[in-house]
Formats: sequence, structure tokens, C-alpha cells
Amino acid sequence: MASQQQPRRRLRAWMLQGLAETGRPGEAKPAQRPQPPHAGQPWYRVMCLTGVDYFSSLGYQPGIAALAAGLLSPVATIVLVIVTLAGALPVYRRVAQESFHGQGSVAMLERLLTFWKGKLFVLTLLGFAATDFLITITLSAADASTHLLHNPHLNALREQQMLVTLVLIALLGAVFLKGFIEATGVAVALVGTYLTLNAIVVGAGLWQVAEHGHLVTDWQRALSAEHSNVFLMIGVALIVFPKLALGLSGFETGVAVMPHVRGDARDTEARPAGRIRGTRKLLTTAALIMSAFLITTSFVTTLLIPQREFESGGQANGRALAYLAHRYLGTTFGTAYDIATIAILWFAGASAMAGLLNLMPRYLPRYGMAPHWAGAVRPMVLIFTLVGFLVTWIFDADVDAQGGAYATGVLVLITSAAVAVTIAARTAGQRRWRNAFAVISAVFLYTTVVNVIERPHGLVIGACFITAIMAVSLLSRLARSFELRVSEVRLDHTAEEFVRDLASREVRFIALGPDHRDPAAYRDKIEQIRADNDVRLTDDVVFLEVKVTDPSEFESELTVHGETRHARYRVLTLPSASVSHALAAFLLHVRDLTGRIPHVYFQWTEGDPLANFLRFFLFGQGEVAPVTREVLRKAEPDRARRPRVHVG
Repeated sequence: MASQQQPRRRLRAWMLQGLAETGRPGEAKPAQRPQPPHAGQPWYRVMCLTGVDYFSSLGYQPGIAALAAGLLSPVATIVLVIVTLAGALPVYRRVAQESFHGQGSVAMLERLLTFWKGKLFVLTLLGFAATDFLITITLSAADASTHLLHNPHLNALREQQMLVTLVLIALLGAVFLKGFIEATGVAVALVGTYLTLNAIVVGAGLWQVAEHGHLVTDWQRALSAEHSNVFLMIGVALIVFPKLALGLSGFETGVAVMPHVRGDARDTEARPAGRIRGTRKLLTTAALIMSAFLITTSFVTTLLIPQREFESGGQANGRALAYLAHRYLGTTFGTAYDIATIAILWFAGASAMAGLLNLMPRYLPRYGMAPHWAGAVRPMVLIFTLVGFLVTWIFDADVDAQGGAYATGVLVLITSAAVAVTIAARTAGQRRWRNAFAVISAVFLYTTVVNVIERPHGLVIGACFITAIMAVSLLSRLARSFELRVSEVRLDHTAEEFVRDLASREVRFIALGPDHRDPAAYRDKIEQIRADNDVRLTDDVVFLEVKVTDPSEFESELTVHGETRHARYRVLTLPSASVSHALAAFLLHVRDLTGRIPHVYFQWTEGDPLANFLRFFLFGQGEVAPVTREVLRKAEPDRARRPRVHVG
């Protein structure tokens, strides 16, 4: 049977992991066989995949914090750490429990919202996710070029920030065009080296502070002069906290890498308890490591680096820790630190590119909202690289200027995750968790709003991505409206008997709306078809009734149920997202099973054709007869083998 289903197999060929996960029609599905224990790697190694994004922000976070909060940077960073450990960490530990296949909070919210409102909401979140990932690429490249150009051995290139940043982005795109495999081993080596060098720099900084005790007293005196009491300091720290939100990046990536975490032997795909437990350890450990570095780095950079050096053009702008490494540990160590920083920042861009290439195909093709070439890696890499060039040019390869856009993407994703787990806790009847997550959601919502108000360009960039995704998605959905959108057809026992019986003679079906169930409706329909088409029909025909499920879905499997109603009329029921596509797929399936060309009879749809087409596009029903015929025409180019459509 599978060998005869050429049109359907052509459609399935481009589906993401379709053949690998579901097999060919007629074969047993992997889900029907016992699942082997999940293969993966220890959680602490997988943590490094998150770390190339999360930990690499140490390259620019202390400088951004110093610019945002000045002398108050250590206090504001402590607020950030509290929000990280008491807010973001519990939220994403819950996300790991609820979305253990790595889909993250976007998939959680997708399950809560149905039909078109769910699709549009997901597309909006994808716009902010694209902002997050693309700004990760451009921001990391800009900071990598900053470390490169401020190295004493490369003073001649000091004025070429834009050019070097564009070259780094181009090299990233070239690697993906050649073929890129995200290697955990490389991430482990990079993260291990980078954190070790940072620990040495922090240790050297703390030693300098201890050696020069006046630095602490001078800082305290200056801080008291700016802010008269502790409560005022805390208040100001809360106000400037949204500007430090870059330090929260990495949690969504931490959930995305869940499938790589090794679980227990008793894990199943339905409930991988070991994988969930390992991911929670991953998230907690990464948050604790990052929190320790955030506090210590903000402390030593604030006390040891003059404020003017953090400003644009200063030696510490975008590279505060590198400044300390060169100043207190020498040029050789400083150069080694620069190389490690450039490497991890470049790999963070690679991780973000891989995230983009995995994120978009996960949703858009399933919605029918991506052109065919969107499933190919190279065209998408070219598009993302060109967009990276554009963003770099808009922000003039400035690390500080891109901080707002990056923070907007990060904060929107974290806020959506907080809302998702709040709803999940409410649904589960967990009152205390619901209240706690609601408070966390309010904190992140406040942070997001303040960040958008103070740095609106982040929202502008996000809105541009959202608009682009929406436009491409809707145009693609329109262009692909007449594709055969059924991946597989299954018949229950009764339906198989009906089709087998029809195979011995002319195969005729009558399309009927699912609301007509009384005997008179079936009898009148037969008489109407006879009169409209001037054809001799016996009462021994089969009726086809399609029940529209979720019209916003693009493709689905079709399960056909058969029954005899009123002891006389044979009826096949087809639940599907679209009436026309279900009928077309079923007719092709019957042709392949019986070897005969089936006939289907319709009546013309009353009303305006344009309005009926919009009904079909949005709600899966409308111009049923002509759309069914067009779907069949595209699926089967050979007119002699195409099922016959009759309209009276």
C-alpha cells in the first residue's frame, strides 16, 4: 500500500523527522514498540551547551552593569541574583517538569491556547525568540571584536570595530553553510577554560582589593554621598535592575538542551523522570555558578576600574574583566583571556544560530507557515546572516546599544515562562505554587515593561521580527492552501469493509455536511444528486462527512470511521482540520487501495466565492467542491488517475 501512495509520500518527505519518527504508512510506529532508555550525556556536560550562552555574558555584563548602576553596581547585581535564584530558577525548574522534550515555555503556552489565537500568540513569541537569538549572535560578535581590537598586539585595527564584527558574523554563517554539529565536547572545553580564567581574574581582583583596603572605604564613602541610606540604595537598585537583565539569559536554552541529558534506565519518553531531575540539577548549578561570578565580578570591576573607562571608547567598555586581566596579570595572560573570551562568544553565536535553525522548523512548517525552502538549512543560514549584518549596522556594532534589544527578548521569554507555569500550577490545583509564580510573573512583567519604556528599540526590533514572521507565515499559508495536507490515512474495520465492497463496482461517494443525520436528509441528498447530475444512482452509495477539528492546523493524520445509520445508509466520518483536504486525501487513498477511480458528488456552495474562500482559509470549510478538485489536481498531475469530482 505504501508504495502506491506517491502523492502523500512526496508531501511527507520534507516533514521534520517525519520518516525517522513515524516510519512509512503501514509499518509499525516506533511508539508501538518498547522504548529504549534515553541515550544522552551527564547533565554537567550538557550544562556547558547552556554555558556558552549563559556564562559568555560575563564578557560584557559587568561593564553594562557599571554603566547602568555606577557605584551601585554590586547592590543592583545582588538584586539580579535574588531574582535569578528566587524567580527565574524556580520557573524553569517547573518548565523542565512540564515540557521535558525541550520545547520550552512556548510549547506550554501553545497547548493552553487553541485555534488561530494560539498560533498567532506562538508567532509573536517566536518573534521575540528570534530577537533573543539574533541579538545573541550580533552582540557576541560585537563583544568578541571588542576583545580582539583592544588587545595590545592589535592596536592597528582599533578603528575597525564594524568590519571585524561583520567578518565574525560572516565566518559564523560560512561554518553553518559548510555544516555545523554542536559538539558538547567543544562546549565543555570552552566553558571549563573560560570559567577557570575568570576565577583567576576574580581572585586577582579580590587580592588587589584586600591589598588596598582603602578601595572598599572609598567606595562606601562615595556610595553614601550619592545615596543617603541603605533603603534608598535598595530602591535605586530595584529601579535600575531591568537594565541588568542580560544576566538572566540562558534559562530558555537550558530547557532546550533537555533531550541531550542522560536519564535513568527506567525513563520513558512519556515520563523521563531521570532526565527531568538531571535538567533541574543543570539549571540550579548553572544559576549558582553564574550568580557567584556576577556578584564577585561586579564588585571587583566597580572598585578597581575608573568609571570613565566603562564609557564608550574607554579601555573597559565591553571588556571589564579583560581590562583587569591585562592590568594585573600581564599581557600574556590577558591575551590568553582574550582568546578564550572571543572563542566562547563566537561559540555562543553558533549556539544561537543552531537554536534559530531548530526553533523555526519546529513550529512554522507544522502550521503551514513556511515556504518549502525553509526546511533547508543553507537558505535559512543566509537569511539569518544577512539579518545579522543589518542589526549590526543599525546598532553600529555597539555592545551597549544592543543590550536593550537583547534584554527585551530575554525578558519576554522569561515572562511568558512565568505565566505558563502559573497557569500550569493553577490547573494542577497547587495553590501555593500558583500564588508564588503569580508574584514572579508580576516581577518579570514589571521588569519587561520598564526595560521597554527605557529602551524601546528592543521592542521595535522585536516588532520587526514579529511583523516579518507574520507576513511570511500568512503568505506561505495562502500559497500552500492547495497542498495535500494529510500525512497518513487510516481506516477502521467498518470503513475498510465499505471500501472493499465498493471495489467490486463503480466507486461513488456523496459529500454531506455532518449535521444531517435523519433518514430524510440522506434520502433527499441522493435524489438531489440524481437530479443535479442526471446520473443513475442506487441507494447503495457511501456518504462522506467531514468534522472540522482545529482549522488552524496545517497537516494531520486522517482516521476514517465507518457506521451504518438507520439500518440503511453507510456513512464514513472523517475528523480533519479541513474538509477539502480530508476528502481529497481519502479519495486518493481509496484509489490506491481499490485500483479504481472513485467519484465524489457535491452541490455548489451558496454565497460569495471570496467570502467562501476566506471561510476555507480560516475555518477549513467553504468552497469545498472546487478546493477539493484543486487539491486533487496538484496532488495527482495525471488526469487519467485523478479521482472524479462532480458538482451539481
